[in-house]
Formats: sequence, structure tokens, C-alpha cells
Amino acid sequence: MRFVTRRAGLVGLAAAAGTLASASLIRKPRAADPAGAVRAADGEELEDMSAMKLFDPPVTLPSLPFTAADGSRHTIAEFRGHGMVLNLWATWCRPCVAEMPSLARLSRALAPDDIAVMAISTDHGGIPAVRRFFTDHDITALPILVDADGRIGEALNVRGIPTTLVIDREGRERGRLEGAADWASPQALATVRRLARA
Repeated sequence: MRFVTRRAGLVGLAAAAGTLASASLIRKPRAADPAGAVRAADGEELEDMSAMKLFDPPVTLPSLPFTAADGSRHTIAEFRGHGMVLNLWATWCRPCVAEMPSLARLSRALAPDDIAVMAISTDHGGIPAVRRFFTDHDITALPILVDADGRIGEALNVRGIPTTLVIDREGRERGRLEGAADWASPQALATVRRLARA
């Protein structure tokens, strides 16, 4: 598993939700190595769903504040009633960047199911850093969401990024995966649908 642990000065990571959105990302081709691991175009290994930790019973989440591109503050509680995939990432994190194309494809596939795929950045540069990244990578439909303070990561005891949570319609965490994953796989799609609809 590849993911970046918190470093000095980076206090916590984040999760958030919002309206359904998808990303217009240029799809990087994936290739399986001889051992069968899926790799992104830059060589980063992508996990499959067997790496996901499941919660039974589900875990009730605390209030999780985040900031949208217009500077408005929101909490995850505002989006109860929708399934959510919350990805915690940063622009400087290579494994995070590697999984972005598959997250975008997951978002497009899940939009009809009322399951939002939301990525929230922990960059200290906040909204401007994410806006630059989205422009440079041609991401046009994924909302800009940030937790530059790192409060969400602390509240969720997140150990590093990328970390992805699957949250059901009642706002409860059903699964967590640490590391970059192949979110575009049929297995990922089925797993997220099953957990988020509960």
C-alpha cells in the first residue's frame, strides 16, 4: 500500500461532502504488472477493495467542517440523505494524484445513484492551490473543497493520505481505505454502491 503519512506541520487530513459532481480528467491508461497489481500511468500501485476496512456497526461521524471554493463553510451533516465517497488528498501527494482519474470515473458512474464522490484537499495553500491544480490537470467539474486547518483529519484519526471513506445515507462511515485505489474497477463500484446505499 502506498500512501503519505502526516508530516511535521501537517496537522490532520480531511473528508467532506457536497452536491453530486464529476471530473473532466484526461484518463491515464492503467496497466497490470506481472504480479497482477493495477498501476497508474505514473507507476503508482493502486489498491483493490480488499484493502478496505469495513465497519459493522457503522461509525457515526462527528461534525466535519470544510470550505468550498467561494469561501463558504459547510459540514458533512448538511448532506445526510445522500451516499458519499469522501477522498482525503493533497496536490503534493503522488499517490493522491495517481488515483484521481479513477475517482473521476467513479463519480460519473455513481451520479445516477445519488452517491457523491467528493475530494477535499488538505493543502496549506487552500483554495488557490487546489484551483491551480485543477486548472493544470483539466479538472473542470469536481468541486474545490478544502480543510487547510487539518481539523477533519484529527477528528477522524486519519493516518495519512490518500484516505477514502464510504459514508451511507445516514452519515455513518461504512468503510475506509488507506492508499491510492483503483476506484474505476467493477469491484469498487459494487462495493461503494452496497455500502453507501445502506
